[in-house]
Amino acid sequence: MLRAPGDEESPGNSITSVNSLASLLREKMQMFPATLKKKKSPDYKIRIFVSFLFITIVFLVSFAYVLYHQKVLHRAYFEKIKFNHIKRLMKIFNSEGQEIINANLGLTLNVDAVHPCLPKDQVEHSICLEWMQRARLYLDSYELNSRVKCYNLKWIALGDNRELIDCFEFSSNEHWYGGGQNAESAWQLEKGSHEFSPFITGTVDKHEWGNVLKRYFISSKGAAIIIDNITPLYTSISGTNNKRLCLKAKYDYFAFVNHVTETPQLNYSICTSFNTRDLHSNLIENTLWDGLKQEDLVVIDSLLTEPLWEITSAPRELTEETITNYTEDVISLGFLKQGHVLINEFWQKQVGDFTVDLERFSKLEEVINIMHRRGFRIVFSIQPFISTESFNFAEAVKKGLLVSERFSDRRIPALTRYKSLQSAGMLDPTNNRTMPWLLEKLKSAAGKYKFDAFYLDVGVAYDMPHYYQCDTPIINPDHYKTLFTNSLQYSINLFGVNSATVRPKAPTFVSLPPFESSWNGLRRVIPTILSYGLLGYPFLIPGAVGGDFKASNLSYENATTELLPDKELYMRWLQLATFLPVIRFTHLPSTYGDHNVLEMAKISTSLRQMKVSPLLKKYAREALDTGFPIVRPLWMMDPNDSSCHSVVDEFSIGYDLIVAPVLYSGARQREIYLPAGVWKDGIDGSFRKGSRWIHNYKVEEDEVAYFERMPNNTRLR
Repeated sequence: MLRAPGDEESPGNSITSVNSLASLLREKMQMFPATLKKKKSPDYKIRIFVSFLFITIVFLVSFAYVLYHQKVLHRAYFEKIKFNHIKRLMKIFNSEGQEIINANLGLTLNVDAVHPCLPKDQVEHSICLEWMQRARLYLDSYELNSRVKCYNLKWIALGDNRELIDCFEFSSNEHWYGGGQNAESAWQLEKGSHEFSPFITGTVDKHEWGNVLKRYFISSKGAAIIIDNITPLYTSISGTNNKRLCLKAKYDYFAFVNHVTETPQLNYSICTSFNTRDLHSNLIENTLWDGLKQEDLVVIDSLLTEPLWEITSAPRELTEETITNYTEDVISLGFLKQGHVLINEFWQKQVGDFTVDLERFSKLEEVINIMHRRGFRIVFSIQPFISTESFNFAEAVKKGLLVSERFSDRRIPALTRYKSLQSAGMLDPTNNRTMPWLLEKLKSAAGKYKFDAFYLDVGVAYDMPHYYQCDTPIINPDHYKTLFTNSLQYSINLFGVNSATVRPKAPTFVSLPPFESSWNGLRRVIPTILSYGLLGYPFLIPGAVGGDFKASNLSYENATTELLPDKELYMRWLQLATFLPVIRFTHLPSTYGDHNVLEMAKISTSLRQMKVSPLLKKYAREALDTGFPIVRPLWMMDPNDSSCHSVVDEFSIGYDLIVAPVLYSGARQREIYLPAGVWKDGIDGSFRKGSRWIHNYKVEEDEVAYFERMPNNTRLR
């Protein structure tokens, strides 16, 4: 329960008491010289000693009172918080008295003088403090329920102060997670490092954050930081030994150019609970099933149980013959289901035509009809970009359907580049005429060719034109993709999106970013999928088996099917992908012409069908009901086990299966940690006790380490 600083203990009372003591001290000091003049008095030494003793006592009493008064003020602000408003240091403790947050607030203020806010600036139930002409801070607390306590901090910049910074120390015995994929692909944030940069989507080879983000960070000690969507948020992770996460509110000329408030505001909540799992379960969005139809569940199950075949041919190489030959090769494998066929944006002559290129696809209706009869589902990729060479570009400009150039009269389109497009405009979803225009074209194409769904390749924030201007101002570039996705997902079948900051409505899946075809690329998969699941995205499409592009390629769009991944890398990647929500192929196992690759693919397919797919469907239902991810970090099994928090290269499917793939070239053994319980070894069938490490666990090239949870009373009979 919050109390205003003036309630119960009055600072005025302390000042009066100190003044009374000071007056008495002056009286005694005035007597002191007179005492010295009585040289003949034999007891002057005793008088001096008594005076000195009195002064000492007064000093100690005053000092103790000041310390006590500061302590009272600390307690008066918050329960379980120590807040020094002079030094702007804040510590938050859990119910057991353990420190879980150590923060340094207002780093840019450069002034210690703090005052209570004027009555006109006060807000009911909040503490309000002001650093004159610098910033104002509002603090309040609330309870989500009996298990979760939250504290809200809201900074408002004043005067010329255009940046607000708060930092949170990472202690040596804790781990932090969340935000999204970072440049180091670090599952534990303290292993990353970057200077202040806008918290917007990007590509980690060029920017600090990846294609899926959420303003949510959580620690192994049971504390979480949730930043509101209005804050013009910059983040940094800095320090050498003692690292810290810093939040900055700052307007700029690209990411946060549109000022939602007159000056920057840094508004966030810190929530605490008994442990990380308990806290996360209370903070994530649940009831994802709301508004779901039975046919949506069918789509989800089909993606979880059937492969996704992605045809990535270059524009002129993508033809009816290419598609037909690829799907016939899939059928000839004999052991993999047909699943979904994803055709890239080159089904159009120019990106943004939204009509089939009849020169290359004169009989596409017939081809799709045949593929449907064979059991395939067909998905076409679309983008919000319209090439300047598309016949739709002139019409879109004339009707004002494109994002315009800032500082113009809104008739000049802002141009950008994306993948193979060297010059393109972007459709403006804030214009009331844009989405009806687009939907008419998409529905016309889908109606004529009877394909099953669209895949939205919306790009990342940095793909927006630098000087963008929408018909209605948007909060930041990522707000664009949210508006665009929402405008489509209720009107057409949307199979998936490649970037998001707000979870799209199920059954739409979200893609992981493209991964380089290398061992380093393979090692990025687990941290990324764990991060995205933690952020509230349970339905995820991983990259292709073997990687999406070769290191020699400058970018994903330049990848070609002729550049096969290394054979061992492909096999280890396939072993990992067997346990992920969606298994995605560009290169078929038969492409290598190697008996060992084919045999391992058959074993992996059988394993997925028998053990993995049923679990994926089971935990997909749980994800819809609770928001918990399907693929989980080990600490979701046991949040109080510190070893579970330290593992970065294992994961679980729900509570039933642990997977520990090999991620290094030539490796035939690895370290494995098993949480509490009894586990059945998937390789040799032995039973293993949990809460311990297994050292030098042997894994041959055609094997993958996985462990099934057994009842705790399981014993050999």
